[in-house]
Amino acid sequence: MKIAIGADHGGFLLKAELVTYLTQSGQSSLDLGTFSSDAVDYPDTARAVARAVRGHTADRGILICGSGVGASVAANKFPGIRAAVCHDTFSARQGVEDDDMNVLCLGARVIGSELAKELVRTFLAATFSNAERHVRRLAKVDEIEKEFMKLS
Repeated sequence: MKIAIGADHGGFLLKAELVTYLTQSGQSSLDLGTFSSDAVDYPDTARAVARAVRGHTADRGILICGSGVGASVAANKFPGIRAAVCHDTFSARQGVEDDDMNVLCLGARVIGSELAKELVRTFLAATFSNAERHVRRLAKVDEIEKEFMKLS
């Protein structure tokens, strides 16, 4: 599985640890920045990761900012992206199994690196259930997305 990973300056150090973790875990990562602790804007990183996932350059994405919230908000503006902040393993697993989440958002100022690694491991191990009720609900989410894309 190829993972697009990106962070703003608030998540730079955690991203570096997770890139190493992904490599050691046998995952292929696409590091989309930032590459220093100099201030950058999280929407730019979210754009890069979302485009990689949407364009099938990566199978899933990981975004890291200070809280995880800003990155999640920005990533969810892209059609087909289902991003969520997860700071517990239940949400990281359930988000994929029930909601087909394809971008995991983490808050570097909220969680430590060991929990972040556990969340990444859980996120990557999970698969969408394809249960009828979840497929039906995702179809409704897609309808909302399409409805508002027509308005822009």
